[in-house]
Amino acid sequence: MTAEPLPRIVRLLPGRFGRDPNAPGTKENTAAALLLAFTLAAILWANSPWAETYWALLDTHVGFTFGDQTFELTVKHLINDGLMAFFFFIVGLEVTSEFTIGQLTDRARAAVPVVAAIAGLALPGVIFLLFNASGENAQAWGVVISTDTAFLIGALAIIKPKYPARRRIFLLTLAVVDDIGALGVIALFYSERIEVVPLVVAVALIVAIALVRFLPVARGPAYALLGVALWIALFMAGIHPTLAGVVLALLIPVFTPERRPVEEAVDLIRAFRQSPNSQYARAATRGLRESISINERLQTDVGPFVSFVVLPLFALANAGVRLDADSVTAALRSPLTWGIVAGLVVGKFIGITTATWFMQRTGLGQLAPGLTLRRIAGGAALSGIGFTISLFIVDLAITDPTRQDQARIGVIVASVVAFFAGWAIFRITDWVSPPEPVGLKLIRPVDHDRDHLRGNPDAPLTLVEYGDYECPFCSRATGSIDEVRAHFGDELRYVWRHLPLERVHPRAFDAARAAEAAGLQGMYFEMGSQLFAHQDDLEWSDMYRYANAIGLDLERFDQDVRVHPTKLLHRVQDDAQDAEVMDLNSTPSFFVNGVRHKGPWDAASLIRALEAART
Repeated sequence: MTAEPLPRIVRLLPGRFGRDPNAPGTKENTAAALLLAFTLAAILWANSPWAETYWALLDTHVGFTFGDQTFELTVKHLINDGLMAFFFFIVGLEVTSEFTIGQLTDRARAAVPVVAAIAGLALPGVIFLLFNASGENAQAWGVVISTDTAFLIGALAIIKPKYPARRRIFLLTLAVVDDIGALGVIALFYSERIEVVPLVVAVALIVAIALVRFLPVARGPAYALLGVALWIALFMAGIHPTLAGVVLALLIPVFTPERRPVEEAVDLIRAFRQSPNSQYARAATRGLRESISINERLQTDVGPFVSFVVLPLFALANAGVRLDADSVTAALRSPLTWGIVAGLVVGKFIGITTATWFMQRTGLGQLAPGLTLRRIAGGAALSGIGFTISLFIVDLAITDPTRQDQARIGVIVASVVAFFAGWAIFRITDWVSPPEPVGLKLIRPVDHDRDHLRGNPDAPLTLVEYGDYECPFCSRATGSIDEVRAHFGDELRYVWRHLPLERVHPRAFDAARAAEAAGLQGMYFEMGSQLFAHQDDLEWSDMYRYANAIGLDLERFDQDVRVHPTKLLHRVQDDAQDAEVMDLNSTPSFFVNGVRHKGPWDAASLIRALEAART
């Protein structure tokens, strides 16, 4: 048996295809580095002998004239009001995806990061207002509410804390809710006086966008045209036009790829391979695209443009701050600067960690397996990096250039302090409670209510198997397991967990979902036996046949696997993500009383390992 790498699908954020939340992505790291580079470039340029060219560039007017009508914006407003609409569009797509098919579809799973995010939005604003209770500075409270997701992920990649997978998913979920709150604040508190007629036009355009999904063709161009029109309408209505990106994103449909359209696309590719021609090529390309939701396609297509063009240009246009002796001295004496620093650094850390502790302590929510409050604290500190939206709101909330500089200095100082605070917390917690070596011990204890087990729940001996229903070795191991269970009787509890190796076993993930659906009717292992007995026939039509053979309620089974698959998806992916954290890359993999079993897994070898564990 050779080690087989984890399948692509179980490495992805639930419901999100094309991303890996468990290992820092190269693109994300590059984007964060680029953002930092342009930030430093802006600061150096604004304080160089050529500083006047920096400000002159930002104040340059660009636009067009059509007849007697002229439309123009400064370069800075073109970036902040125009290009940043793409940034908020991507944020909106991610929010929609998370609430529809991602982490936020499961209330129990989402409860802790959602409440922590809300606390991390509210407390920083309160702390800021303690420093700036009245006057012109008070309206800048929105500067401290948001976390910069790009810098947060980049910081995690630089610090490299132990076992980042679960922590990274927690922080990404938190960041999604954080973004929702920030967008709401911009819409409610930082829009100009509303003009009624353009607002009515905007509402009509929103209705039209909602109906685009019913068009048989040309949905992409329709979304683009109506999105531009909505941006113009909101701009004329006095509402910040970047919100057009959010509205458009929220109205674009999202769904997980289904087996039928994927298989139809495969049939088209097979036909093209047998008879290459332009007709089959177009049909195959269209089939592949339509098997993935337009939400996901747009994230893939527009995301790099935002990461590598929009955000660096935004940093270049907004991070330029004068750092001469007078401006630094004024900032150090300004309650505006210190309110921002305290709000981001202290408010985010206390708000997120306290809310997490409260939810866990009261039982209103649970942390994902492998997460502890100490592991969350470092991420809470890093959440004080509030760069992009913080600088965005500085430009909306403050009109005086001197106070804008003070606010920008506060944002930059807070981001630096938050990074080093997070680094220190991660290092200290890893030193105080050193993580166990990867893969030698079971990362998640057996849970009677969560795990699938056979035998005495309170038995002194535990055998945990990570397996794959399409793996022939796992099928053969079932005979060994039966012998081991017969040998130990009530002294042994046996636990099965999922590790579907989809790259080599394309039906394994669906088979795991089918087994979980059977488990909801109390027949998990009976379904497993059917799957092992028919490993060459694991199409959904076959699995419905097996469900009928063991006496399942087929209507309920169908509802669970097809209409409401989220819970099943999370159960399978929970196991697979734990396996990845433990560096399991082959099946079957066994743990004897929580310790990784090395060597053969025939009945005699497993019995010897369990006897040794008992003594």
